[in-house]
Amino acid sequence: MKERIYEVMFIVSPELSEEARNSEVEKVKSWIEERVGGEIQHWERWGMKKLAYRTHQGYTEGDYTWGIFKASPEKVNELDGLFKINSQNTFRWQVFRREDLEKAEKNKEKKAAENQEVVVEEPVNTEE
Repeated sequence: MKERIYEVMFIVSPELSEEARNSEVEKVKSWIEERVGGEIQHWERWGMKKLAYRTHQGYTEGDYTWGIFKASPEKVNELDGLFKINSQNTFRWQVFRREDLEKAEKNKEKKAAENQEVVVEEPVNTEE
């Protein structure tokens, strides 16, 4: 099946040390690349940010990470399951399809194909 473009954002627990939070972020990257078979196109670590409200765990801040990746739709559900298993360290996450980026990529490929010039070489006349 054709790969789709997805956006992911997740928040890591502020109770973890900086080293442990870095490890959690790397773990999610490896899930996307190795377990889901995705290709990360963009990745940003936003760091510690204040939350809009106190969570039921009592957190008022969290370590945010955001990314864009390509993967097959069947495998993306596995990513949600991995987040659920790891919910003690990553307490909020969201993964959704970015159809707008898919359309932009398709249009870019279409324009590139249209812009390719076909060069027809004329035979060289050696009889003169």
